[in-house]
Amino acid sequence: MTTSAGRHVRRQFGRIFAIGLAVITVGSLTGTAAQASPAGKPASTPNFGSNVTIFDPSMPVEEIQAKLDAAATKQTDAEMSTDRYAFFFKPGTYGTDAKPLQFKVGYYTEVAGLGANPDDVVINGKIEVYNRCLENNGTSNCLALVNFWRTLSNLSLHINGTGQPACRNGNTNFWAVSQAVSLRRLDVTGGTFSLMDYCTAGPQYASGGFIADSKFPTVLNGSQQQWITRNSKLDSWTNGVWNQVFSGVQGAPTEAKWPTEPYTVLDTTPVSREKPYLFVDDKGKWNVRVPSAQKNTSGVSWANGLTPGRTVPLRDFYVAKPSDPEWLINAQLLLGKNLLLSPGIYNISKSLQVRWPNQVVLGIGHATLTAVNGATPLKVADVPGAIVAGVTIDAGTKESKTLLQVGDRHGLNFSSAANPTTLSDVYFRVGGPHVGKTDTALEVNSDNVLIDHTWVWRADHGVEGFTGGDTERWNTNTGRQGVVINGDNVTATGLFVEHFQKYNTTWNGDRGTTVLYQNELPYDPPTQADWMNGTVEGYAGYKVGAKVKTHNLYGGGVYVFNQNNPSIHTENGFEVPERPGVKLHHIMTVNLSAGIIDHVVNGVGDAAVFDPPDHIGKPVYVTDYPTP
Repeated sequence: MTTSAGRHVRRQFGRIFAIGLAVITVGSLTGTAAQASPAGKPASTPNFGSNVTIFDPSMPVEEIQAKLDAAATKQTDAEMSTDRYAFFFKPGTYGTDAKPLQFKVGYYTEVAGLGANPDDVVINGKIEVYNRCLENNGTSNCLALVNFWRTLSNLSLHINGTGQPACRNGNTNFWAVSQAVSLRRLDVTGGTFSLMDYCTAGPQYASGGFIADSKFPTVLNGSQQQWITRNSKLDSWTNGVWNQVFSGVQGAPTEAKWPTEPYTVLDTTPVSREKPYLFVDDKGKWNVRVPSAQKNTSGVSWANGLTPGRTVPLRDFYVAKPSDPEWLINAQLLLGKNLLLSPGIYNISKSLQVRWPNQVVLGIGHATLTAVNGATPLKVADVPGAIVAGVTIDAGTKESKTLLQVGDRHGLNFSSAANPTTLSDVYFRVGGPHVGKTDTALEVNSDNVLIDHTWVWRADHGVEGFTGGDTERWNTNTGRQGVVINGDNVTATGLFVEHFQKYNTTWNGDRGTTVLYQNELPYDPPTQADWMNGTVEGYAGYKVGAKVKTHNLYGGGVYVFNQNNPSIHTENGFEVPERPGVKLHHIMTVNLSAGIIDHVVNGVGDAAVFDPPDHIGKPVYVTDYPTP
């Protein structure tokens, strides 16, 4: 009989042997990793590839403006594009009162400062996202419901709308977005920050986003259906639709009037870790700041100086390009290098393996891993402190078992509550730019994992070229499960999961916590028979496993829009075991005009039905389950 200790020794020996082989194999190739400058010489700018632009405050505003405008023109309507861009600002001030720097952020674009703290980079102007107007040559049906995949972080924005036309000429910054969009480490002053664009024709809908580690003036939520703000400071917040969650936010509104005012408020965030970020230090050297995990915190991490954590020189990262072979990237990971993925599409036919404690995978410019030949593009071992951030993972045309697997269900599970494995701004797509197939998008088997903002999306639209419409999509663009959590002590802050063909989220691990959950059930089941869970009509949007003893959900919404067959029923939006330790706080269902959810949770709550002449049905709310 082979003991577990014996297997562990063999595994470690095999790992050491593999490292030695990797050193021999790629020793001459490690120059592609970021290198330190020789002593006494200025640090050189790393080669991040042609899709990364780095600005210096000595550059004329007009030159910066022209480059940003050119990218925005290309990316504003490029929803399914393969282009990826990152724009970085070195420490200093950009724009003046007379010449403010004003630009839009399009699809697959990251804009970030390179200071150690947000106030090291000051933008005097406006950084904005507007509605897309989808009909009549771009003049009507204006909304933000598909404004996905863009990032703004680590800078100070002083809002200045000087010189803009009509409605936009003023001190309101427009950020009209939906899922897979993050605002992190921002210090915004000088006006109002609006999460809707009220300067276009209607309907002006927007559907979800994320703020963390930021200071804001007045925020106009407007038509946003759901939003999470975490560990931030607000002057004020106004408006909201269904599901607005504040966790560890100083200046958050009160939840006393819920659901009339749809605010769910946690005074502190149970577990948090800010996303790693690039910065250039006072000597011009390039580094990545890797924040440490925190418990029960509120406010910004940089209130008293540098965000707590560790500084890792960029030379400790392998800077990958999409043209790099997988074996080389994996060899660098095996050697213990961290990984920085420069912008682009990486076709992955053999899993990239994160094996070491505290190893970091950081994507910039929405770097995207696409599964090839049924591979799982990324696997993270059962180790403490591993971090994956800023990465999008796409299903390929041959079915993958998973797209991201964290831990092995039968592994040793060397996890740490004080140093959780962390996923930050990690997004998943099954379909959209091409046909996608997976059984499960995200599978978490390790204990002590933090999921800090993810959108797990089986596409309800795209450029796949289906001739049979949604019926063909149901049979061709397949994703059975969105997120499956098997590990214990897993926390999710900002969990967005949509359109999967069975359970969108299944939580089997004990002592789990979700702070904001947003789900749309699949649009496209052809018949009720296609949407059956045994003898039960449909699958709940959020399921807690039968063996779970303790679980907490704060702020959850499940929406239905069965446009392929409006007669379809789903029995419950939420399904949980009947135990006092399993608690749901502020949950709701809503009908978006097609299909019916019969109950909110476990047979409790009225049916979510469409009620003309309303454009959408009235939400059905349950304040607490079980009832205290």
